[in-house]
Amino acid sequence: MRILVTNDDGIFHPGIEAMVNVLGHFGEVYVVSPDKERSAISHSITLRHPIKAIKNKLFTTAIQSWMVNGTPADCVNMGINVLMKEPPDIVFSGINIGPNLGRDIFYSGTIAGAMEATLHNIPAVAVSLASFDSQYVNYEQVKILFYRLAEVIFQYTLPKEILLNVNLPYTSKELCRGVKVVDVDMQVQRYRYVGLNDPHGQIYYWLKDEYQQLDKLRENKDFSSLREGYITISPVELRASNKRKKEQLNRWFSHSVNRP
Repeated sequence: MRILVTNDDGIFHPGIEAMVNVLGHFGEVYVVSPDKERSAISHSITLRHPIKAIKNKLFTTAIQSWMVNGTPADCVNMGINVLMKEPPDIVFSGINIGPNLGRDIFYSGTIAGAMEATLHNIPAVAVSLASFDSQYVNYEQVKILFYRLAEVIFQYTLPKEILLNVNLPYTSKELCRGVKVVDVDMQVQRYRYVGLNDPHGQIYYWLKDEYQQLDKLRENKDFSSLREGYITISPVELRASNKRKKEQLNRWFSHSVNRP
């Protein structure tokens, strides 16, 4: 089992080290990760600058590892098509500091790394942690939760067109309430612009994360279930075509654009 690991917090972040340590029990691990933080960069790729992949020995000698001056999507693409002799069987992205919920699936570099794998027909899992300060995270505790999850994932064959968006509560194995497979809650407005005045009276805007202040969350969705202490898993499907919508749109335009 060949496992490719990436993240968006950068190769020196303790979250990716925790992930690598766990996944080493399940297969041959390769790491291709950004050389610095690339959070909220979505699924961007590098087009107008050269990309450098530097091999290193940041992990155990059994793990081949490269740091890349690009995005998480760049890293997975290069890992699959350039750096690994054979494509990976599965890709993991994370462990991200801070949860990825709801609309975050469109902004997150962590999820984009996993999504890049699905574009290559490779199963993928994005993993995030409901904590915001790595300095105070007990990653030994996090690894126990992630290990239990990985055991189940590796027992089955994941569908290639769907990535799993996983969020871990920051809690112990004993206090974790279990696993919930839930929909992402697209109605939650997690971020809000805050206006600030500079000394000259010009207003600047800062995007504030109000995750900690959110209330009245819908039941059995990703936001509410994670807050209740569950590990949440949300399948995110990559669909390039929708037959019913195509037929509907064809009816719309066949009566107008195609009319003589």
